[in-house]
Amino acid sequence: MRRSEREITGREVIDAIIRQCLVCRLGLSDGEEPYIVPLCFGYDGEALYFHSASDGRKIDILRKNSRVCFEFDIPEGMREAEEGCRWGIKYRSVIGFGTAEIVDDQEDKKKALGIIMAQYSGRKYVFPEDAVARTAVIKVAIARITGKQA
Repeated sequence: MRRSEREITGREVIDAIIRQCLVCRLGLSDGEEPYIVPLCFGYDGEALYFHSASDGRKIDILRKNSRVCFEFDIPEGMREAEEGCRWGIKYRSVIGFGTAEIVDDQEDKKKALGIIMAQYSGRKYVFPEDAVARTAVIKVAIARITGKQA
């Protein structure tokens, strides 16, 4: 990281940022073209989980290339200045890299869906078998992760 004074190295701080976010941006590589999609997510400290339709561009790309990048951010306000080039934004962000896999096992899918729901509510849910069967669940094992703040 070029500006080392902005780097967040503590995993507990990185985890707190992730837990405060409502959206994760997942970056995929479709051959020569990048593809970024904002998604609802779940996080268990080691992996990210996403739900999806069983087919579509995201699933097609992941079947060809499982390497992904992800990003979270919390904007905290503008930093105004007299000069335009001195303006800035206060933020905290997390960027990481990992490998995605499509979860096939029904019980593992239910567990992942529970982790996703835990991101947004403190409740436990029962997932209907037919809904689980037609839902794609993506697990991203985190390989590298870093945070930044300004």
